[in-house]
Amino acid sequence: MEDTTWEQRIHALTHILTSPTTNPPLHSQFFISTQIPCYLNWDYPPILCNKPTTTGFPSLHLRWGFSLFLKKISRSGPPKTSWRCKCPYQQPPPLILAKGVEEAQWGDEQRRVYVRRRLRRKRLGSDVNPLIPILVPNLFLFSLLLWNPFPDLDN
Repeated sequence: MEDTTWEQRIHALTHILTSPTTNPPLHSQFFISTQIPCYLNWDYPPILCNKPTTTGFPSLHLRWGFSLFLKKISRSGPPKTSWRCKCPYQQPPPLILAKGVEEAQWGDEQRRVYVRRRLRRKRLGSDVNPLIPILVPNLFLFSLLLWNPFPDLDN
């Protein structure tokens, strides 16, 4: 995105926001490919890439395929989960659920139980006594009243 202008970015973003779809038509893909540069770390091949390759060999497609191969080899275990994998009621359902998340049950009673269990969970936050964030800075300021850290500026 570093070699695109703000106008191209705005056009691409406007197009994506005005036509939200998971399988865009070919003319939409072509428009986005003309607005956004091609990157090797994308998961889909740079078929519509309009950036000229100056190196010649290896070609852009070969480099993309090799980088995708290296990414798949480097995982060599269970795939990494994202925050979307922790949403069991996402549509369509995630391919891989995160560890500790069970598959969504779509009946009314199962959803009620799920919501009750979510509401009963402990809130995010720290278990620090609320007096500590108040007392520590005040004790520090009080110590400055009793002890002068800059004695040579007293003159």
